[in-house]
Amino acid sequence: MHNNAKIALVTASPVSSANNAASSGDFRDSRAQQEADLAARYRLVIEEGPQAGSFIYKTLDRVTGEVVKQLPREQVVDLMQTPDYSAGSVINTKA
Repeated sequence: MHNNAKIALVTASPVSSANNAASSGDFRDSRAQQEADLAARYRLVIEEGPQAGSFIYKTLDRVTGEVVKQLPREQVVDLMQTPDYSAGSVINTKA
């Protein structure tokens, strides 16, 4: 085995900080950071539903306190509270 490796001095040129931030993918200005900031604004709250073993999932806006999304929807939760409700009985499929 021959060792033909040569070691040579290499000179480096300085890089400006403006170019460095853009080329390194500065996280503060990236789309991923914007999405992370938006995601941090919301909070998932899980509540027990009206029936045993049922749950209500709510996405809340931390800033405004507004319910952004709820599963199941309020109309379905209201239906679940009626005495004659059973799972799958929302639609009558019998002719």
